[in-house]
This record gives sequence, structure tokens and C-alpha cells, in this order.
Amino acid sequence: MKSSKLSSGTLVALGVAAFALVAAAVVAAAPFIRPGDAGVASVASAATVGGPFRLVSSRGGALSDVDLKGKPFAIFFGFTHCPEVCPTSLWDMSEALKRLGPKGEDLKVLFVTVDPERDTPEILARYLQSFDPRIIGLSGARKDIDAVARAYRVYWRKIPTSDGDYTMDHTSLIYLMDAEGGYSGFIAYKDDAETRDRKLNALLDAKGPTG
Repeated sequence: MKSSKLSSGTLVALGVAAFALVAAAVVAAAPFIRPGDAGVASVASAATVGGPFRLVSSRGGALSDVDLKGKPFAIFFGFTHCPEVCPTSLWDMSEALKRLGPKGEDLKVLFVTVDPERDTPEILARYLQSFDPRIIGLSGARKDIDAVARAYRVYWRKIPTSDGDYTMDHTSLIYLMDAEGGYSGFIAYKDDAETRDRKLNALLDAKGPTG
């Protein structure tokens, strides 16, 4: 009775195929970046982050990814009724923009609501008056917000509260996008000022990934 043996080439091919299947399964199983996810950097790097969008600006009119071509930008998803994460992140970004000085004059920071039913462009405009004027609020139809959230692998969920109202759970990362609209890295909610400054400077200097 002859024993069958696989050639080294066949073994390599099978190994590559198995690795590809595992990698695909990982990305498929974790398409969204949830708050507090472990290994968030690897998930964000493995998946395509970003894409075309056209939403309504808190400054009036529409704003799309085409309008941002040629300049890097930061984009964050949240809502105006957020008790802590959103106002803290917006304040931290406002302070970081001040520290950048003239270097950060052209850096746009986008705050996309995950609660468009309550956050109209006018409400976003009033809410953002407390922060750096370079931060632009974006709202729109539910389907348009959902499409942008999917493109940026953003998780969000409406959670009913005991008083009959609701709050939102959502990804808390600030995504950093390069001048071509490509994903460059992220700022995490718990990053300190030095880390935020380093990542923003790297984005503006186009020195590569900042996550």
C-alpha cells in the first residue's frame, strides 16, 4: 500500500489558502469598530476605512469628500446629547488645533452625527459654537448617515432610556484621513495630548500611518 505525499508546493499553496480564509473571516466577523474593542488598530488597518460621502453642513449647504480633496482631515462620529465622550473629544481636538497654530489652519475636523433625527444642521451649529470654529458638523438623511458610518466602519446603536427617551452608543475614534482621502490612522478617546499632537503632526507632515 503506497502512502500519498503532498509536494512542498502543494503544502505552501494550501497554507496560503488557509491564511486567506482566516483573514477574510476575521474582517467579515468584525466589520465595525465598537467602543472598547481590543485590537482596534489591527481591525481598522485590515478593513477599508473611508469612502465617498455627501452630507449637510452645519455651516449651510452640502459638504462632500470631493470638497476635501487635496487636504487631510479628521472625522469623528457622535451626537449632541452625548454626555461625555463627544464633548470631551471635541474639546481635546479644539485644544490640539490651537497647539498646532498656523500649521493646522487648513485641517478640517468633521463631526458627523449618528443621531440625525435630533441633530439638524442648525442644532449642530449651535452645539459646535463651544469648540474650535474649524470643526464642522454634518447631518443628513438617516440612510446617508448610515452609509457614511458603514464606510468608516463605525458602530452605532440607539439605546432606550428609563424616561422614555434614548441615547446612542457609538465608536469613539477620531479617524485621520490623508490628502487623497485614504485612511492614515486614528486618535483614541484615551490618547493624551502629546499622543494627539504627534498623530496630527504626522498627518499634516504626510509621514505615514499615525495609529
